[in-house]
Amino acid sequence: MNRIIAVLILLVTFSSCKNDRSKTSDGTVETTSGATKKYDSLIYPEEVHFKSMRQVTYGGDNAEAYWSFDDKQLVFQSNNTKWDVECDQMFLMDANQTFTDSIAPPMVSTGKGRTTCSYFMPDNKHIIYASTHLGDEECPDTPLKKNGKYIWPIYDSYDIFVADLEGNIVSQLTNEVGYDAEPTVSPKGDKIVFTSTRSGDLELYTMNLDGSDVKQITHELGYDGGAFFSPDGSKLIFRSSRPKTEAEIKEYKELLAEGLVQPTQMELYICNADGSDLRQLTDLGNANWSPFFHPSGEKILFSSNFESERGFPFNLYMIDIDGKNLKRVTHSTTFDAFPVFSNDGKYLAFSSNRNNGGGRDTNLFIAEWQD
Repeated sequence: MNRIIAVLILLVTFSSCKNDRSKTSDGTVETTSGATKKYDSLIYPEEVHFKSMRQVTYGGDNAEAYWSFDDKQLVFQSNNTKWDVECDQMFLMDANQTFTDSIAPPMVSTGKGRTTCSYFMPDNKHIIYASTHLGDEECPDTPLKKNGKYIWPIYDSYDIFVADLEGNIVSQLTNEVGYDAEPTVSPKGDKIVFTSTRSGDLELYTMNLDGSDVKQITHELGYDGGAFFSPDGSKLIFRSSRPKTEAEIKEYKELLAEGLVQPTQMELYICNADGSDLRQLTDLGNANWSPFFHPSGEKILFSSNFESERGFPFNLYMIDIDGKNLKRVTHSTTFDAFPVFSNDGKYLAFSSNRNNGGGRDTNLFIAEWQD
């Protein structure tokens, strides 16, 4: 699923909320300088897990930044029109780079269709991502609401591809009819988990790095997506809508038949990598999503608006894998999401509306993490 669409949809509700942070006077550093200056003014006083922080992008909607296995680079998606894209495409950056509107990182997707959910392969020389370009080279329409409710489109033209770091597609991993997207790679370097509608519902599957040995992991009605492996590759954490009542089930099935889902009621689930021992991790209400394992493998970092009365703000929270010790990590007044730890556990990349001058830009930030 194109998770940056979540940002665009949810930001519609943020139009009346102004960020209380203003951009620092020297707040942009061009990538050509190689500067890695950290702006501690970006950190709210209560954010004790952030030792330092720097802003990576300055404009557009930027999200889902994932580290290479050696932590030297990140790949992320952006729709920044000043980078000559009309909808989300994939971009590559070195871990110490920062980008202005006028200096774009190299694009590593085709520039055709809409892309989502890129991730590094273990060799650090290739990435995987989902794209609609085989169905249509133009950007697909993005409906935001249906019957007054927020929705996500589930494009049935999404398939999963492997590309080198120059943007050349070297293989296609899926070719089933329907939605195949949201791939992430196990830290062990042996498996990919992804979401597909090939069963008629949005379920999780795993496969080998070459697309072989596809196995269905989840089997219950509901949107299961945004899955990540634990650091040792033994577990999966993911979000799910899981409709329960007769009315909820009817609505879910009708929307899915139209290629749509509602993202406003989601909880986190955890299971073994083969789908066994599945259990619900959170029961907080509202939208709990974009989970990622803490380097210890014993905690989960995720984004939620469960404390919000009007749909925002979204903040980052941390919870033990047994569902105990829920703790708030960020204290934004608008939107924080997509937390991703570096493989060495020293840094956290995430997306935020902080320091955007009160607008709707969603930018990438990298924080130095401390437990």
